[in-house]
Amino acid sequence: MVAPGSVRSRLGAVFPFLLVLVDLQYEDGDPDNYIAYYRRATVFLAMGKSKAALPDLTRVIELKMDFTAARLQRGHLLLKQGRLAEAEDDFKKVLKSNPSENEEKEAQSQLVKADEMQRLRAQALDAFDSADYTAAITFLDEILEVCVWDAELRELRAECFIKEGEPRKAISDLKAASKLKNDNTEAFYKISILYYQLGDHELSLSEVRECLKLDQDHKRCFAHYKQVKKLNKLIGSAEELIRDGRYTDATSKYESVMKAEPSVAEYTVRSKERICHCFSKDEKPVEAIKICSEVLQLEPDNVNALKDRAEAYLIEEMYDEAIQDYEAAQEQNENDQQIREGLEKAQRLLKQSQKRDYYKILGVKRNAKKQEIIKAYRKLALQWHPDNFQSEEEKKKAEKKFIDIAAAKEVLSDPEMRRKFDDGEDPLDAETQQGGGSNPFHRSWDSWQGFNPFSSGGPFRFKFHFN
Repeated sequence: MVAPGSVRSRLGAVFPFLLVLVDLQYEDGDPDNYIAYYRRATVFLAMGKSKAALPDLTRVIELKMDFTAARLQRGHLLLKQGRLAEAEDDFKKVLKSNPSENEEKEAQSQLVKADEMQRLRAQALDAFDSADYTAAITFLDEILEVCVWDAELRELRAECFIKEGEPRKAISDLKAASKLKNDNTEAFYKISILYYQLGDHELSLSEVRECLKLDQDHKRCFAHYKQVKKLNKLIGSAEELIRDGRYTDATSKYESVMKAEPSVAEYTVRSKERICHCFSKDEKPVEAIKICSEVLQLEPDNVNALKDRAEAYLIEEMYDEAIQDYEAAQEQNENDQQIREGLEKAQRLLKQSQKRDYYKILGVKRNAKKQEIIKAYRKLALQWHPDNFQSEEEKKKAEKKFIDIAAAKEVLSDPEMRRKFDDGEDPLDAETQQGGGSNPFHRSWDSWQGFNPFSSGGPFRFKFHFN
């Protein structure tokens, strides 16, 4: 057994308050020494352990009924816990036990406060029973400034917040109530349900687990646990698929989420938001625009949907619409670099579209593969080769068209040149290039007569390989 002296010296160096606790623990004198209990209660209060102090104060009062200091302190604690009748009894007994002047003033002041809390409590309950939840909240706000540890009143205010459509405020009160009451499974269950309805499936799962820790046979908690766990798994799998770039599979998962929980609108909206993202990243602009628009009808300021729809609009070459979406997203989040870069790109592409658009020249989409570009080029090169035309006017028109077709093929078949063009810069436009320079395609047809787009010769050195 460790000697009391050694324990006392070690604790005293770090936690002076604990010296009193050690003294009481090892005291072998009178167990009815009310001073020792009072000293320990004082230490508990100094350490913020009010619940622990209450039994010691009660023991002091049992041993010495006229100990007014202990009774005043217990009255304060009971008042904070909302035990108003007991608090009033303590304050009244202080006044009857020959208190000091300061103790008398304090007891009278607290007695008035306790009476006021009784009145407000009755008004709050009447308002709640009358379904006047706004009034009930007002009364409860005032009471809980004094009765800060009253778990039942916090739960009552939480119910009012739920009725008034303020779930997050309800969660705050229920969390406090779960700490103030031992084994408060009902509070954990309600918190889990509220998080679930808000669409926060992860926090919902965490809170319902706390409920089951207290009571593993709690029927409602267990049923809810199974549902939220299933949904959590589906969403987790979908997000992992998105990270892996498997957008089609992720879309299918989010469709399963909507089927698994059709009654909570939040999961439908969030699922559509993520499907919108998948379609945009998978370069399916028509589908992306449709479902992103559905989300934005419900949430016009949804930044993620605005960004994803803007990207889809860019693929569809709907630059004005893309700019509008990026600007709307920027109003909500002006520091988002992705939005800023997207807006700048859309503005460049709009300006570029008013000049020469190589995709339009070849008649292909912006997400066209290289084989599609080559195929379109071959077809148009045969169609518009100047040798196919007889009149001088037709030949000149064909020459211009043919030069543009060759330029489009040159840019779009070269990864670096195509990247520049996709970013809004024409790599063949001398005005957009630093240091100027001439455009190799701005030359006369006569300078390269006889060019065959299917040969390896000519000024562009095109080479086609067939299987």
